[in-house]
Amino acid sequence: MNMNWLDNYFKGDRVIWLTVMLLSIFSILAVYSSTGSLAYKYQSGNTEYYLFKHAFILMFGFGLMYFAHLLKYTIYARFSKIAIIIAIPLLVLTLATGTNLNEASRWLTLPIVNLSFQTSDLAKLALILFVARMLSKKQDNIKDFKTTFLPIMGTVMITCGLILPANFSTAAVLFATCVILMVIGRIRIKYIMMLMGSGVVAFALFIGIAKLSGYEGRINTWEKRIESFTNDDGEGNYQSQQAKIAIASGELFGKGPGNSSQRNFLPHPYSDFIYAIIIEEYGLFGGALIVILYLILFFRAIKIAQNSPRAFATFLAVGCAFSLTFQAMINMAVAVNLFPVTGQPLPMLSMGGTSIWFTSIAIGIILSVSRDYEKEGGLKPVEV
Repeated sequence: MNMNWLDNYFKGDRVIWLTVMLLSIFSILAVYSSTGSLAYKYQSGNTEYYLFKHAFILMFGFGLMYFAHLLKYTIYARFSKIAIIIAIPLLVLTLATGTNLNEASRWLTLPIVNLSFQTSDLAKLALILFVARMLSKKQDNIKDFKTTFLPIMGTVMITCGLILPANFSTAAVLFATCVILMVIGRIRIKYIMMLMGSGVVAFALFIGIAKLSGYEGRINTWEKRIESFTNDDGEGNYQSQQAKIAIASGELFGKGPGNSSQRNFLPHPYSDFIYAIIIEEYGLFGGALIVILYLILFFRAIKIAQNSPRAFATFLAVGCAFSLTFQAMINMAVAVNLFPVTGQPLPMLSMGGTSIWFTSIAIGIILSVSRDYEKEGGLKPVEV
């Protein structure tokens, strides 16, 4: 089949493009199915409102992905320092004056357009770009504590520390991604252990100071979620219980698209627990397919990173791939009650704005790396 027009317009790894397309199709179907109650509550029963809104967000995300994949990946090295300089003050501003929801200040509301912007999404991508750039730039002195490790460690601790009070799971995923990048980047293991120890101590200090000062914030929420997860009396957490009902009723092939009943009982069935809705409607088969799609995206990105001759390209692809996959696996683990409730959306599937857009940019960056490699005669696109 002649696909020359695809080669002309869609550069980079064809498998990743196809995987993202399939995830987006699932996303539109699942979001449309799970927003019925939301539509009747806020849009007078106009169920198409959220469908078109989500479709627009996905289309804009594809535009960002397309633009990101056209840029040569080396340009992101130049953006990294500017991005982190912008992201850190925005995180501070969010903690101080951000829109508060469920005892968490995660959003900045932009004036005039009245659009909520989750600053941690920008910070995640900015920190991955920064760490990738620093590791590639300092390869000749990679074992040096003062000139290499301290600048990286300081930036990681500050960024994750600013995300932590409002969003523990995002801070933990980002911290773990940075640790993996450092291991791959050949930072001394004793320095990495020092970073991990510092992270644990900083978290303990945050909890202790918050308790002593009377600031509860999200701490009570974290405690309740852990208690609910470890509770053996059969009551458990309401969200998890409803998700398990959805999963159990889906059986092997599901109830069919649009036939979910638990969407009326699950809090946030269109975001945090969308995976449970997918299993209810498409069964174990549909749930397994979603896992496989994320694994394909991950392994293809790692393959691109392994074959890239340049250090920055490798760290860039690995960082973006691990961040997206960690987030996806945590969301799905929560839905099937293997992990306490975290509030992490499912990348490219959950309804959202900035989350989808920054995920799209991250995938576009991976495609940019593969596009540059293909130009040099490396990894070939898969024929379809």
